[in-house]
Parts: sequence; structure tokens; C-alpha cells
Amino acid sequence: MSTPTAYRAARTTERLDTLVADVREAVGRGLPPDLTAYLVGERLAPHLGSADLLTDEQREGDPERYRQHVLHAEHDGSFSIVALVWLPGQRTSVHDHVSWCVTGVHEGEEQERRYRLVPAAGPGGAARLVATEDVVNPQGSVCGFAPPGDIHRVWNACGTLAISIHVYGADIARLGSSVRRVYELPADR
Repeated sequence: MSTPTAYRAARTTERLDTLVADVREAVGRGLPPDLTAYLVGERLAPHLGSADLLTDEQREGDPERYRQHVLHAEHDGSFSIVALVWLPGQRTSVHDHVSWCVTGVHEGEEQERRYRLVPAAGPGGAARLVATEDVVNPQGSVCGFAPPGDIHRVWNACGTLAISIHVYGADIARLGSSVRRVYELPADR
């Protein structure tokens, strides 16, 4: 899955600097991934919807596909903060992630379909995906997860711009994407 990425470390706001410090403190505790995601979610939530979090440039979309703006990549690779900008109808493929992740909807609304991987039943059988949950994430909502069990698809089903803030436990500026694997398996919906 390829998304245009914008990363300019010098572009920041005072609120983003505060968020970075808050996330740094939570990640620095060295807790297991699921607990780290929970703590990071608590730090992210108060910043969602604040007009002073992103610059105008970091709010720009791409007419071809959703756009990723890397807002911060920690020098030691322990976390990154990314803004994903979605125009109406834009979506991801079905995928999972390289690390724990926390997502918060900053503006608009995102829809998400979560999946479970069902292994092949015997020799010659094919693995498949089973949809387990459909979720509508409105502005201000926060969710976190850690692999395994993080297979999903996300899209903007509303008629306006949607922006989500993602915090990953990896250096997305270096990796280029948070996606570990794209699934092109049969799915039940």
C-alpha cells in the first residue's frame, strides 16, 4: 500500500510539541505494547479537534489517495506521530501493522472494518478473512491496538474531509508506512 508521505521535521506547532512530549513520557515507561497504546491514547485524546494542532500544510489531502504527513519521528525510533488526511471515499486496503498503534479522529469521521484471519483448513485449503466488527469513529474518538489481531480497513465515508492522528511504536519516517502486510485474501464482506 503506497501513500504519499510528507515529512518536514521543522514544521510544528506548540500543541504538537506538547503532544510529542506527552507521548515521549508514556513510551518512555517501557511498558508492554498494549499498555503503552492505552497510555498514549490518554495523551492523544485532549489534543483532538484543536485548531492549533496542525499547520495548514499538514491538513492537505491528495486527490488520488489518502495522504500521510509524518509530524514527528522520535530520534531513537521508539515512536512516530502521523496525520492521515482523507478526502471523501478514500480508503486503505485490508492490512495490519508493524507495531502498536493509537488512532484518534481529529476531524470528520472514519469507518473501520476489523478482520480475523482464518488459517487454511488442511492441505490445499485457502486462508480467508472474517469480518468481526464494523466501527464508526467520530471526531474525538481514540482506539489503540497491538499486533497480532490488528487486521483492518479504514475509509472516509462522510462527505467532508477527515483527518486522523496516528501514533505508532516505530519510525514511520524511515519505514515510509505503518503497514506490515496487505491482505488480498477472500473476505466474507
